[in-house]
Amino acid sequence: MQNIQKNFAFIGVAGYIAPRHLKAIKETGNKLIAALDTADSVGILDRYFDDVHFFSEFERFDRHAEKLKRLGHEKRIHYVSICSPNYLHDAHIRFAFRIGATPICEKPLVLNSWNLDQLEELEKEYGQKVYTVLQLRLHPSIIALKNKIDNEFNEIKYNIDLTYITPRGRWYFTSWKGHLEKSGGIATNIGIHFFDMLVWIFGKPVNLEVHYKDNKKMSGYLELEKAKVKWFLSLDKDDLPEQNKKQNQENKQNKAFRSIKINNEEVQFSQGFTDLHTKVYQNILQGQGFGIKESRPSIELVYNIRKAVPIGVKPNSHKFLLKNINFKGAID
Repeated sequence: MQNIQKNFAFIGVAGYIAPRHLKAIKETGNKLIAALDTADSVGILDRYFDDVHFFSEFERFDRHAEKLKRLGHEKRIHYVSICSPNYLHDAHIRFAFRIGATPICEKPLVLNSWNLDQLEELEKEYGQKVYTVLQLRLHPSIIALKNKIDNEFNEIKYNIDLTYITPRGRWYFTSWKGHLEKSGGIATNIGIHFFDMLVWIFGKPVNLEVHYKDNKKMSGYLELEKAKVKWFLSLDKDDLPEQNKKQNQENKQNKAFRSIKINNEEVQFSQGFTDLHTKVYQNILQGQGFGIKESRPSIELVYNIRKAVPIGVKPNSHKFLLKNINFKGAID
């Protein structure tokens, strides 16, 4: 039986991650009928859909959505894809509920765990469910790793090195992403994928230390039920390994460096890392997507990282932190 085409609206369509959602809406056979962004550089819409009502003001977008709601089931918005700044996710999820639509929200679902409690109440009130994008849980290599850990764990904790360096220019720190109260900071904005993956595979946090943080990087130590994790997150191109710096210079690119080592063995998952949103949408449309329950552990973790006071470089610090003498003894 062929799926009935659904009507989508999109909040944050000019953003960095938006093309993956547009592609997913298109590839699942659905239709984008309305979009919102305060920026109007949204020509990318024409690559996927040619008849989208675009708004740069929320009030007019809201009015349009309410009008469609009153035109009946075939005309109304069925799903709202939310790629707005992190601190607005909660409000835009509420908007979707109010117009009778199902929200599909990028990570992090919210910035604070108590916001999840409120959303659970709204799910009951509106008879709806909020879905989020935890795409690494659908990556074949990550699924295989989880199955392996589930089958072989024997009370000896794994040693993990997590390194993620994704260079960003000056624009990042001027935008909402560079403001802690709007993005949640580095651990929330760029680390949430990996912390969710680690908690999903290796269990709940047992202990947490933050060794260093500034506006460009964070590093610390995390103990989970099945693993001990040294982690390093950075937006600074100077933190890239020399080989990666050279490759980026030669190719005139600004590629990220991702590495997860388990007991010194590299986990290969870079291939397909950016192509999982369509699978996420397929699951959601079948009523099998990830929601509040799945999101909560990582949201609580990155909140605790954000609030933690750095304690300085320690013997269990990440090697990328240890090699830079400027960090020695730094706590802020």
